[in-house]
Amino acid sequence: MDPDYLPFHDNPSKPAFSVPEGAVDAHCHVFGPADTFPYHPKRKYTPCDAPKEKLFALRDHLGFARNVIVQASCHGTDNAALLDALQYAGDRARGVAVVDPNITDEELQAMHNAGVRAVRFNFVKRLVDTTPKEVFLDIAEKIRPLGWHIVVYFEAQDLEELTPFLMQLNTLIVVDHMGRPDVSKDVEHEDFQRFVTLLQAHENIWTKVSCPERLTLNPPNYDDVVPFARTLVERFPDRVLWGTDWPHPNMKSHIPDDGKLVDVIPKIAPTPDLQQALLIDNPMRLYWQDHTR
Repeated sequence: MDPDYLPFHDNPSKPAFSVPEGAVDAHCHVFGPADTFPYHPKRKYTPCDAPKEKLFALRDHLGFARNVIVQASCHGTDNAALLDALQYAGDRARGVAVVDPNITDEELQAMHNAGVRAVRFNFVKRLVDTTPKEVFLDIAEKIRPLGWHIVVYFEAQDLEELTPFLMQLNTLIVVDHMGRPDVSKDVEHEDFQRFVTLLQAHENIWTKVSCPERLTLNPPNYDDVVPFARTLVERFPDRVLWGTDWPHPNMKSHIPDDGKLVDVIPKIAPTPDLQQALLIDNPMRLYWQDHTR
């Protein structure tokens, strides 16, 4: 583990907010354990081990029924830890993989059978090396017959440059963490409104209203992030997802209490109908329905 890496909370609180029965944590990770699932030799960071048993214990502690597990950059394109967790969880988990451009149709089908339903394209420059856009477009074509979608991770300052590429994907897209807005700027600032306009213009684009712990300027108080997430939930109620982002890789400011993160949900989705859509209807439609063509 990197010396400045903060491990996940070892005793998260029980949330005051009770999530509805069947709720999905739609963005979380598994790391290692390294002696079984080694980290990528060219990784940008070395995390603490965060194995599947810890993830699923947290799922139960917080009151969730299912998980969507996202491959993180520290494992590169070796999805072994992800696939192992999916096999262990059975129908209670789905996966988002990171794949090599040379992956075969047979390998993709095996991943689909294990529960993978999307690939992730990471454009956060401090986490990954630059990849030519043509590589991503080729992968997008490979996954199309499986009905998978594409998860994209970028920061707000890169949205304008990335938008023409996103338009080329011609599939359902899920944007991680609201495109990482700068919450020191108002919700009405042109930077965040550019993201809102993107969603308004393109019904194939969804977003995760997750990671207030990464975006806040006042940890562990996340109220400065709430207006951004609530705007998206209320404007696009059928295209939003929520997740813990456990085990919170690369957190430097504080160790998030996952129970307190769950307690943010009723602030961003204040009605039972919005909570039902955010936590159950949307992730179930996206990850547990058959989208093959």
